[in-house]
Amino acid sequence: MSDSTVTSIWWIRRDLRLVDNEALTAAAAKGPVIPLFIHEARFDALGAAPRWRLEQSLKALALQLEHKGLRLVLRKGEALDVLRAVVSETGARAVHWGRLYDPVSRHIDADVKAALRADGLAAESHAGQLLHEPMTVKTKVGDYYKVFSPFWRAIEPLGVAAPLPEPAKLLPPAAWPASENLLDWTLSSAMRRGASVLARHSTAGEAAAWAKMTRFLDERASNYKAARDQVATAGTSDLSDNLAYGEISPRSIWATGQAATAAGVRGLEPFLRQVGWRDFAHHLMFHTPHMLKDNWREGWDSFPWSEDETEAKVWAWKYGRTGVDFVDAAMRELWVTGKMHNRARMVAASYLTKHMLVHWRVGERWFADQLIDFDPANNAMGWQWVAGSGPDAAPYFRVFNPDTQLQKFDSERRYFKRWVAEGQREAPETALDFYESIPKSAGLSPKAVRPQPIVDLKEGRERALAAYSSK
Repeated sequence: MSDSTVTSIWWIRRDLRLVDNEALTAAAAKGPVIPLFIHEARFDALGAAPRWRLEQSLKALALQLEHKGLRLVLRKGEALDVLRAVVSETGARAVHWGRLYDPVSRHIDADVKAALRADGLAAESHAGQLLHEPMTVKTKVGDYYKVFSPFWRAIEPLGVAAPLPEPAKLLPPAAWPASENLLDWTLSSAMRRGASVLARHSTAGEAAAWAKMTRFLDERASNYKAARDQVATAGTSDLSDNLAYGEISPRSIWATGQAATAAGVRGLEPFLRQVGWRDFAHHLMFHTPHMLKDNWREGWDSFPWSEDETEAKVWAWKYGRTGVDFVDAAMRELWVTGKMHNRARMVAASYLTKHMLVHWRVGERWFADQLIDFDPANNAMGWQWVAGSGPDAAPYFRVFNPDTQLQKFDSERRYFKRWVAEGQREAPETALDFYESIPKSAGLSPKAVRPQPIVDLKEGRERALAAYSSK
């Protein structure tokens, strides 16, 4: 068999795209391609919103591949078992996939690669999820970076590899292996009635990602630095969920941003810096994987956080009933859209971990269930950054005041009114969507009276500072 007619399996993971996909490009260069997505057992632990969003991404990719004359093959099982089965059924001689950097994926990658090569197959993993792979960025003494600013200064001059074009030719195999039905996986079942609400506020797929990128450059980029913290303004790219599922690559975003800068668009450096921040999160997860579940900094295990998720105050935080306007609006935005503005994330996280003295793990787990843009590295690092226990963390004395933050970043209270219906004679659909997305058992109504703050902001701040200073 000549090298040009090798049938390859493109094992799809967090790279649901055709442009700038090293694994797909390598597979297509050899001959026919079998796109394969494997529903591994560990996916059952994914939160409700991430599972729903994954289903939307798979639907979009299946349609995209169909237009190219290919099929998306779906199988459930452990990765190595499924790959070997598809190899046996199709005569494929190579498997290509994109690397992931969490500890479980790294272990699976190593086992799969060793086993397939022992079987006599070509088995190759490829880059493509980050600007720079975690193992390639080192300090002058060969260590990893623990603070973002020097990390950013280190990667800026390195340059970023040019994104690859979509393969010019995608050939189908001589015979297709059997595929399971996506709907039989019931990825959306945990969302229950909230799924229809999320669908009104989310678009999936590579085409949608590029449309967002184009709209951002045309309409928002030049004002990004000033607008990105204004929570009622559409000032960001809104690409976080597309990046999380690999519907657009960070290298493509980088290259497009650099080209726009060269063409005269100003103000993109802070935006590209956010792409670098995502790299930093994965850099830290790669080198210190304990950060996903445990305090990154030593000495924090004895901090007097509560981790009792049955407490009434935790329920109030989750359902936007703390009585603190900014926090409640943020938590309701999360229910309705599966996202939360980054400024609001910091305020809501600070309120939970500092004013309420609830463990960051409680918030991290809730976001992992609710976010359609869930990324384990970003989520864990973000929570620990706010809580003070993480790398490059906010200083312990930085306790966001939700009221002053709302006045600063939503002075006309448009964000609050968009998401909180109580007290409004004619609440907008966005605020009413909250009641359609939550379980009926919550017993909440838009006609309810706004609660009094469950924690006085001044007292909560003083209690937090006392706890932090005595740590």
